[in-house]
Amino acid sequence: MTALTEFVRLESPGAWRAGPDSRLQEVVVSVGDATLILSDPKSDRPLSHWSLPAVTRLNPGKLPAIYSPTADQPDEQLEITEELMIDAIERVHRAIQSRRAHPGRLRGGLMALAAVAMVGAGLLWLPGALVRHAGAIAQPAQAAQIGDAVLAEITRSTGAPCHRVSGDAVLGNLADRLLPANARIVVVPANLSGARRLPGDLFLIGEDLLSEDSAPELLAGQLLAASLAPTARMALQQALDHAGPRAAVQLLTQGHLPQDALLGYGEIVLTQASERPDDAILLAEMAAKGIPSTPYARGIDPSGETVLGLIEADPYGMQPPPAPVLTEPQWQALRLICAG
Repeated sequence: MTALTEFVRLESPGAWRAGPDSRLQEVVVSVGDATLILSDPKSDRPLSHWSLPAVTRLNPGKLPAIYSPTADQPDEQLEITEELMIDAIERVHRAIQSRRAHPGRLRGGLMALAAVAMVGAGLLWLPGALVRHAGAIAQPAQAAQIGDAVLAEITRSTGAPCHRVSGDAVLGNLADRLLPANARIVVVPANLSGARRLPGDLFLIGEDLLSEDSAPELLAGQLLAASLAPTARMALQQALDHAGPRAAVQLLTQGHLPQDALLGYGEIVLTQASERPDDAILLAEMAAKGIPSTPYARGIDPSGETVLGLIEADPYGMQPPPAPVLTEPQWQALRLICAG
């Protein structure tokens, strides 16, 4: 079993129930030497150890995969959705069963062990699964570092991010009001035709959203749309797909990507069109945040023909929002952020 951790410590999130009357709790599932170790994700304290040969899957072929420590202990259960971990457990079981089928043959046993080693190495280096695994367990600080690296690539084309004390303060207020906790907004001196979401909840806007033709409501709508677009929420995974499996291994083993892993990725981000989320989801969020939808819709299509649903269902079409997105002094301060 140690082959499974030859390159990295194979682990995944899971949900564990200690008994029939216990609630599911989040755990980190890791492969040890012939064991599955279930640990508290906050304290890293081991909560349970299961023997890998005895682990029984209760729902073969279904997701999430549900396991018990033995066939006669179904009350204690573990749910896993991470396909890399599920595949590892299944492959190890197949190798164990193959070995048990020829208990008297030393050569067969040695070949089974070698097969486990090859499966472990091949599994961990399987490109797609390995990259997905790296993205699934990346820590927030690692995602933020990757977001900064993507931004550095982007600024090769756009120029350095704009900063001004008063403008930065307004960006902080906007992030607190509209975006996930700890999100950041960065302005670059370029036309981006919308907002972009980078790894680590780093949101990128261009100077065009601060022009005379723009408005705070349009800016707010673009930021909300970027936060809700389905593929935008996979920003970290998309960056790791570009970096590739070898870079993912370094992220898992050393905590950071190689320096050149994202070379050229900035151009890819810039050439991607801003994605629109589902209208119903966006309208609900705009209603909750006090943002009218018509300015955002007109910014996409001035004629209104392709965004009629957003205009007609504007949550503030008949009445003003409870508070302005930005005051006039705040908007003017933000518009000057690239003025130096």
